[in-house]
Amino acid sequence: QVQLVESGGGLVQPGESLNLSCTASSNIFRLYTMAWYRQAPGKQRELVARITKSDIVDYIRDSVKGRFTISRDNPARTFYLQMKRLNPEDTDVYYCNLGEGSPVDVWGRGTQVTVST
Repeated sequence: QVQLVESGGGLVQPGESLNLSCTASSNIFRLYTMAWYRQAPGKQRELVARITKSDIVDYIRDSVKGRFTISRDNPARTFYLQMKRLNPEDTDVYYCNLGEGSPVDVWGRGTQVTVST
């Protein structure tokens, strides 16, 4: 069973940046679409950005366009979410996903991002 490990969350002030990483334990990583989601307490998990196995970004949430960038490094089995100009509304637990809707469909455990003064 492939596992995903997120890193890079933390506490920052408004306007600052964070870079999230998600590393897969298996080379099947390169065969699947990868996505970042986020979820606040009591709210539904929402899709933030998604990148296909062919390195095509096929979704960026409107509220993060121009501020967040998703990318992947297949040899490193890692994909990234570069987040700039963070604001308090970006405060959430961020989860990475491999192959949603496929028989694999694996989630990381999440990493907390807090934007606050």
